[in-house]
Amino acid sequence: MKYVNKPVRKKDAMQLVTGQPVYMDDIAPKDCLIVKLLRSPHANAIVTSLNKTAAMKVDGIEAIYTWEDIPQDAKRYTQAGQTYPEMSPYDRLLLDRHVRYVGDVVAIVAGRDEKCVDRALKLIKVQYEVLEPLLDFRKAKDNRILVHPEDNWESLVPVGADNKRNLCAHDESGEGDIEKVLRESDVVIDHVYHTKACQQTMMETFRTFCTIDAYGRLNVVSSTQIVFHCRRIIANALHIPKSMIRVSKPRIGGGFGAKQTSISEVYPAYVTWMTKKPSKIIFTREESMTASTPRHEMEVHVRLGASKDGIVNGIDMYTLSNTGAYGEHGPTTVGLSGHKSIPLYGKAKAFRFVSDVVYTNVMSAGAYRGYGATQGLFAVESAVNELAAKLHMDPFEIRQKNIVKEGDYMPAYYGATNTSCALDRCLAKVHEMIRWDEKYPAHDLGNGKVRAVGMGMAMQGSGISGMDVGSATLKVNDEGFYSLVIGAADMGTGCDTTLAQIAAEVLDCELDDITVFGADTDTSPYDSGSYASSTTYVTGKAVEKCALKLREQISKLGAEMLECAPDEVTFDGRKVYVDAAPERGVSLAEIASASQFGHMVPLEVTETHTSPLSPPPYMVGAAEIELDKETGEVKVLEFDACVDCGTPINPNLTRVQAEGGILQGIGMTLTENITYDAKGYPMENSLFQYKIPARVDIGHINVEFENSYEPNGPFGAKSIGEVVINTPLPAISDAIYNAIGTRFYELPITPEQVAMAAAEKE
Repeated sequence: MKYVNKPVRKKDAMQLVTGQPVYMDDIAPKDCLIVKLLRSPHANAIVTSLNKTAAMKVDGIEAIYTWEDIPQDAKRYTQAGQTYPEMSPYDRLLLDRHVRYVGDVVAIVAGRDEKCVDRALKLIKVQYEVLEPLLDFRKAKDNRILVHPEDNWESLVPVGADNKRNLCAHDESGEGDIEKVLRESDVVIDHVYHTKACQQTMMETFRTFCTIDAYGRLNVVSSTQIVFHCRRIIANALHIPKSMIRVSKPRIGGGFGAKQTSISEVYPAYVTWMTKKPSKIIFTREESMTASTPRHEMEVHVRLGASKDGIVNGIDMYTLSNTGAYGEHGPTTVGLSGHKSIPLYGKAKAFRFVSDVVYTNVMSAGAYRGYGATQGLFAVESAVNELAAKLHMDPFEIRQKNIVKEGDYMPAYYGATNTSCALDRCLAKVHEMIRWDEKYPAHDLGNGKVRAVGMGMAMQGSGISGMDVGSATLKVNDEGFYSLVIGAADMGTGCDTTLAQIAAEVLDCELDDITVFGADTDTSPYDSGSYASSTTYVTGKAVEKCALKLREQISKLGAEMLECAPDEVTFDGRKVYVDAAPERGVSLAEIASASQFGHMVPLEVTETHTSPLSPPPYMVGAAEIELDKETGEVKVLEFDACVDCGTPINPNLTRVQAEGGILQGIGMTLTENITYDAKGYPMENSLFQYKIPARVDIGHINVEFENSYEPNGPFGAKSIGEVVINTPLPAISDAIYNAIGTRFYELPITPEQVAMAAAEKE
């Protein structure tokens, strides 16, 4: 193959390294009204009065909107970017008299510049009826305090939601008699694992600008992963027709799932729709830390039963998820905690998975790389590591005995068959990479320093089976170059390059001959968006189908020009020639020109793809740490990983994806944490308080690939984006256990906790 599985440089690499990429604020009109939001200081309150008289007198103020401008009995909406009908409940109004977390929006202020808007914000006088907040998600279900007592709350899909019980979702699934299996097991691991909420911390904060075009339509340009879903969300929030809205994205400065939710779009959209003037909003870093959609806090209760020879017989899991004040992604995220962890253990005779998602008066949670699987895998993989220790077995050995294999039926993975899997080879590779036998379990260096290793494995998915839709349009232009129009969103992942590689491979052309455009609701073919690890597998397959169809059209027109039948010619990427007389041919440039004059063969094709399957990528990771017993400091010296993502379309980009995900997983394990004070105020409101790992904080990250071949993916590819964040959590946690003999069941694991645990062991 010429381009597939080749380390091709990103199409935008030079623009990136020379500081030339165009982000949202680079292309916003200079005369935009500046939009800022007045936010609630209370976690649960009713706005009793709001006086904006003084604020409106500030020179330059255009408009101030409050709950009084929004019908409180109107149909609600969700900001979650999901395929309709959304699983997330309709529980929001654009401006609600009832504010439900510290940071909830009280008023929208629009003015000529930041100075006047900032002044106006200080002059708005608000009085609240302060209500008792519900902050502990363990006490939320059936609590007397209701986060959403309103009658116009609505759940479009039966996901077990009940706002009068603070339930955003409830689900139960299983197979076999789990209680009998656990009773008959020689060993049962029974623990509750707690993962705190954590932030996506993408470099570019949430931002959007809006204009009215020549036809009176609302044009929205936003840093978003979901242009088509965003259009629907804005229409629902503003109660205007979708036909009056256009959404497009420029370059995105990172998303990691945060921009799968329409955090910022509705507010400038409303301002522009009401004033007919351009407007823009740019979230501060503080707003992005305190009023966004972090990872769901979850408590996962795992009971794992096994025989004395290390065979996992059954897994019982209960997940309690904290969706916060609103239900964005709550019903869908929680499912992955069980369905993307339990299936790893293919010998299990029974499983049960029960979940509750509850409302509380804290910042609403949302999508973040790993999307619930991260939390569930920490729990299950930690339980397996503990099982290995109890049975005095090597963690690698116990997994080799239990792992799911290619061709296996996976009852806990929606009853799917494992169509491609190199998990066994990934295990062997990581075992070799980290030199496990030399390092396991730990080495005391003296002077309170210990080096230790730990490992974990993971699976994810490739798009949402039977739901996600990917589409692509390919057309031949003058001189024979191609335009590839997509609805997927490149947010630094390099999907523009990856999808162009697939097209170039099929069309036998140079990569530079393909120009990529997207994503724009007016011009792009429909695509669910870039989330759920769907782009390469789903949209990539659409691109492959599209390119194959376009080849046929090129050959058809070429044959017509050569006065032959289409089955008598061949297209080699540069020309169409007669098989029986190769010297007779027409170039692609000639065919392109001919298509524009007196011919009926269109050289433009649109293809759509959806898949009933979501073949899992797999990963194994192992960490080597150095732990200081006196200070509790844990340094990751080395992290070795091996990934099965089918055929990597671009090994350079897949490796970078893996390295970045591993770094985020290290942060989630050791440093990243969102905490609230007694009144519900988030304590970490900047990168001074919220510690993300930098390159200097970790040693070496080494990533290799063991390729399977997924027959349903483009050129055998599966996904890569999400699976890579999951293994550091159980691997580092178990390494800490191997160093000091104490297990931690809550993340992050802080130096204080480590030092205290080490002192108790002395």
